[in-house]
Amino acid sequence: MTEKQVALAAVAGAHGISGEVRLKLFADSIESLSRHKLLWAGKRQLTLTSVKGGGGAPIARFGEIRDRDAAEALRGTVLSVPRSALPPLEEGEYYHADLIGLPCESKNGEPLGNVVAVENFGAGDIIEVEASGGKRFMVPFRSGMADLVDARIVVDPLFLA
Repeated sequence: MTEKQVALAAVAGAHGISGEVRLKLFADSIESLSRHKLLWAGKRQLTLTSVKGGGGAPIARFGEIRDRDAAEALRGTVLSVPRSALPPLEEGEYYHADLIGLPCESKNGEPLGNVVAVENFGAGDIIEVEASGGKRFMVPFRSGMADLVDARIVVDPLFLA
């Protein structure tokens, strides 16, 4: 498992007594999780046998998890897939995971740091950049404000504090 992993969900806890788990979904929908039959839970691979809506949290079953104790032991575990397992993107689209770690610079080429997180609070994506001294700042990831150019993020100086 040397390829970059992309987190799709985390196990919130056990559900029932037969090994099902409640999930906190990071993907857009249950369908984006259910297209993957094999998920990584740390260094352990799990076989997704079913996933369904469960009120506030989807409920999943894995072939290797057969009882509540085994399900509860997964609490807090991040479930991921290799980046190559994700569907291909159209021009101008990106996965948040592809932005993490990219260098960030001003329009005149001054290094600003590296992208450490991508957030979306409902009004669009916001990148969080950590400078070499550890200070962090956030910039809306929108055309003209922060642009993806040749595997780096170029930020308009007007959006720098």
